[in-house]
Amino acid sequence: MIGEISLREEKILKALINEYILTARPVSSRAIAEKYRLGISSATIRNSMQDLEEKGLLKQPHPSAGRIPTDKAYRIYVDNLIKPEKLTLPEKDKIKKELFSDYTAIEDLLAQTSRILGRTSSLLGVTIAPHLESEILTRIDLLSLAERKLLVVLAAKSGIVKSIILEVDSEIKPEALQETERILNQRLSGLSLKDVMNSAEKRLKDSYTAKPSLIKLFLDSTDNLLSFQEEEKVYLSEPNKLLDQPEFKEWGRLSAFARLVEDKRFWLRMISDKVECEGVSIAIGRELGKQEIEACSLICCAYGKGSLKGKVGLIGPTRMRYAKLVSLVDYTSALLGEVLSQ
Repeated sequence: MIGEISLREEKILKALINEYILTARPVSSRAIAEKYRLGISSATIRNSMQDLEEKGLLKQPHPSAGRIPTDKAYRIYVDNLIKPEKLTLPEKDKIKKELFSDYTAIEDLLAQTSRILGRTSSLLGVTIAPHLESEILTRIDLLSLAERKLLVVLAAKSGIVKSIILEVDSEIKPEALQETERILNQRLSGLSLKDVMNSAEKRLKDSYTAKPSLIKLFLDSTDNLLSFQEEEKVYLSEPNKLLDQPEFKEWGRLSAFARLVEDKRFWLRMISDKVECEGVSIAIGRELGKQEIEACSLICCAYGKGSLKGKVGLIGPTRMRYAKLVSLVDYTSALLGEVLSQ
């Protein structure tokens, strides 16, 4: 599409989108001429804007108004007319300080990442947890907490830990607990979580030296220990600041989007479909495939390495500061990967 517009039209389109992002109001040829100093008259700009409208890149909300960009215009703008705007050192330091903290669980880290993105951008921050089925189990610990209560802890190669408290029928002697723990580690450590889920019963079938009731209790609990529900995989920041944007002043649009925020399965599917394996991905308007968010864009990036990969991103109006926000998402995803690797 960029080959179908002239260099002059590129400059006018870039100026118009920059102005619309700042003001959220239709942009006139006079505003572009006075503010952006393109070296051409207001009349020439007006004619070029008419040409851009005919090409489907601008639209006029009503006859006496200026023009606003279409999704096609934003696509040209993002792909060809801007470069990422680097974060300042203070901005980077603040994000790093907030992200590098003590976390008791990976869920806390991912939720904090969404909050950081949301606060920094005033948009909706979103983090999707890594797919953990291919994670390698490194250790199983069985710890007696109190009479008839047992703590089962699973640790994965990435450092992710999951635990569950179980009730047992009778008191378990320490030596029986230790032997059962040894058998579990001998037969299951080094397998992927998916393989443990699928083959634990078969692998533990002839574990004669282990305590049978403990083995049965472990097998009965594998669903809770090893499965990660879709609802738990998506972490969204508070949408308050996003919903204050002019695009959501219309009650119907506001309420529809607010309902969609609650549908975490939708965000999981939509973002997984839109994000490429490498670099930052941007989906604009109707590219998101949902009427309730046709006035929005998604900026998203994968984080992590190897089998431990998830996604982070931002949802906001198509009228967003793409150049700066691309850098924000890219930097945050790299930091999150660094935290996980440690």
